[in-house]
Amino acid sequence: MIFFSAIDFFYVAFIATLLVLSVFSICFILLLRFKSRSSRHLQNFNSLWTVRFLFVIFIILWSLTEVLRLPSFRRFYLYPLFPRLTLPQQANFCKLHLVLSLGFFEPGFLIILLFLLDVSVKKTTHKSFFSVFYVFASCLPLFLLQVYFVFLGGFKVRLPQPFHRTWFIPDMDHGNEALVFCDYPLLSTILFGLFGVIFILCFLLSFWKVVSQVINKALKLRIFALALTILIGLPLQVLLMGMSAFWRPDKPTYNGIAVTVFLITFTFAAVGEGILVIKPIADSLAAAVALVEQQPLRENGQGDDESSSPPPPAEDGLTATKCDA
Repeated sequence: MIFFSAIDFFYVAFIATLLVLSVFSICFILLLRFKSRSSRHLQNFNSLWTVRFLFVIFIILWSLTEVLRLPSFRRFYLYPLFPRLTLPQQANFCKLHLVLSLGFFEPGFLIILLFLLDVSVKKTTHKSFFSVFYVFASCLPLFLLQVYFVFLGGFKVRLPQPFHRTWFIPDMDHGNEALVFCDYPLLSTILFGLFGVIFILCFLLSFWKVVSQVINKALKLRIFALALTILIGLPLQVLLMGMSAFWRPDKPTYNGIAVTVFLITFTFAAVGEGILVIKPIADSLAAAVALVEQQPLRENGQGDDESSSPPPPAEDGLTATKCDA
């Protein structure tokens, strides 16, 4: 159990880092929301604050589900506070984690990431209700399929154990003190892989549209960093999840694969918050401050050259201004 506790500590440390980054992102979003009330330059950019806020909330919820699936964490932190779960309850807990993580939270923040990338080259302003509805409607098919296969059994055809195993009890741990280890069944991985294929195709289309219209080198670099993270990380995550089904969760090989899968999703979340939340909001606030500082100069007849003034912040999923921020 010491080995698992060390791994659990690794998970908790990274999740705590992601939660701190998420809180920092929420502070930026709320600051922009507050500043936009007194600055007309920020009002268009602020129209996406609901989507960004939902993006961060999905990441936070994904982080919390990853903490709760850890066996040692449940034993030492949950059991002293709550009644000890029976083995069937722990098994259902693993199923719930699987459905929420692979069926809703991770697909949810990936879809929002794609949405923010896509709207960065569109001139129309999206309503908050439409944006939120778009996210939930996009997540619903995968979520329902995961529920069907994980909780309802899916196909009536009897498949090998790796296809449907969502939990596992070590051979030496079958007593009353047994802990259930969560697993990734192949069927859930296949469903998530199908989502990944569709997502990558849509991401590539949006990526090329954005790159073709962006002329700023720093912004292009951020877009390429985001693209490399997704295009390399997502297929690798699906591949490793599929491979993990052939090892038992109490084996070191499985734990190495699980840690890598976690780090890939962690990277998606951290890079997404940095590029799609923190950096564009910081740019928009800086541009708004520059415009306010130049206003007295214009009133005094100075600084009339429009080329010397920064453009006002526009609605954009990536930066404070479109194409040439």
